[in-house]
Order: sequence, then structure tokens, then C-alpha cells
Amino acid sequence: MASASSTSARSLFVDSKMRLADRVQVNVNNVASLARQIQRGSKSSEILMHAARNFSLQEHGLENAETNLRKLALITSHLEYQLDSIDRSSIKLEEVTEQVRAMQR
Repeated sequence: MASASSTSARSLFVDSKMRLADRVQVNVNNVASLARQIQRGSKSSEILMHAARNFSLQEHGLENAETNLRKLALITSHLEYQLDSIDRSSIKLEEVTEQVRAMQR
């Protein structure tokens, strides 16, 4: 009977040892999976930082384009004023030319 109980105890010890080894293997696999997920997560944050940096550069470019468009609008209005002034001056020049011709007759 002593040998039956020692055989049963050994069997229980071997079973416990096998279950413990299986659990350790599952935990190691889970840790490896977690490490892969963390590595992927860190790469995604790098990608997000790069995208944010590019976005801010684009924003700066758009601000420059907006500033340039405002300057172009201002230049256009100044050119329109100058054109109006040239038109008025040409009309006055024609009137003065007619007056000079009238005086010469």
C-alpha cells in the first residue's frame, strides 16, 4: 500500500510539474505577444509624430500662401488705382491738346 500511495504521489507530482510547465510556456508566449504589441505601438507613435510634424509644416506653408495672396490683392488694388489715374491723365492730356490746338488757330 505504501508503494501505491508513493506511485500516486509521484503521478500527482509529475502532473503538477507538467501543468506548471504548460502555464509557464503560456505566460512566456503572452509576454512575447505583449512585447510585439508594445513595439508596434511605439512605431505607430513615431508615425503619428512624423505625420504631426508634416502637418505643421503644411500649416506653415498655407499661412505663407495666405499672406502672399493678401499681398497680391493689395498690389492688385494699387495697380487699379494707378490705371484709373493714368486713364484720367490721358483724358486731361487730350483736353489740353485740344486747347493748345484751339489757341494755335
